Amino acid sequence: MRKKTVRIGIAYSLMIGLWASAFPGIRAGLESYTPEHLALFRLLIGSMALVVFAVLTHMRLPDMKDIPAILSLGFLGFALYHILLNIGEKNVSAGVASLLVTMTPIFSAMLSRLFFGEHFGLYKWIGSIISLLGVSIISFGAGNYTNSVNGILLILLAAFSESIYFVFQARYIKKYGFIPFVTFTIWGGTIPMLVFLPGLGEEFLNASMNSTLSIVYLGLLPTVVPYFALAYVTSLVGASEAAISLYLTPAVALAISWVWLGEVPAFIALTGGMMVTVAGVCFTYLTVNKKIKILNPYFLSKKQ
Repeated sequence: MRKKTVRIGIAYSLMIGLWASAFPGIRAGLESYTPEHLALFRLLIGSMALVVFAVLTHMRLPDMKDIPAILSLGFLGFALYHILLNIGEKNVSAGVASLLVTMTPIFSAMLSRLFFGEHFGLYKWIGSIISLLGVSIISFGAGNYTNSVNGILLILLAAFSESIYFVFQARYIKKYGFIPFVTFTIWGGTIPMLVFLPGLGEEFLNASMNSTLSIVYLGLLPTVVPYFALAYVTSLVGASEAAISLYLTPAVALAISWVWLGEVPAFIALTGGMMVTVAGVCFTYLTVNKKIKILNPYFLSKKQ
């Protein structure tokens, strides 16, 4: 039992730490790479690593009839999400970007209500209102207002794109398992990104070592490992319990950005971030422990 608890703790740490580190990693990569090339380079590295993993584990390929849906979800959840996030982070700090991405569960809940009739519940409405208030505070505390607003809108669009991926993935996770599904969709997200291949080689040759290593890190770790860790935790404690910890990611991202990039968060933006993070954890915890059926933002399925 103790070993199991330790393994769960390690998995939680991997999820929170690696996802949080992705935001400053993107900022570092953008010093030498365009948003499009950064996204392509990152996905290429992740895809190649997953090819090796798929061969070693004898992963079966998806059925032909499912390939169009998998390609579409891969485009929304990885290609479009990463491009919009990268462009947004040119004008928005890594810490603030991580806070804005916490809107993904709220967008997911709204879409699931619209398409699948999922009930939101009182706790989630309250949490959503507080989260939206937090995002508004972030918007006013993010520095250069015009540029920041443009970046904020792009990151919110990225969160919305990813929420579509989360909402419509349930049937394919059930059919293939979470790890194969993530593998397929990362490949699916990489294929359309190949249109940005021209110029990547030249950019690679002229890039700083710090930027290139940051992208290699992003491709090998935050793009792949946290999804597998989340699948492991979910298999042991359930999807709802696993999702609670993900609301802590913005707070960790703010700290990592402060140390890695020297991005000192503005007090008003940090306050908004605290509201989003604390509200997300508290309200999700309350709904789980009161045995109210909650909408899991990462494994949206009517049958948990």
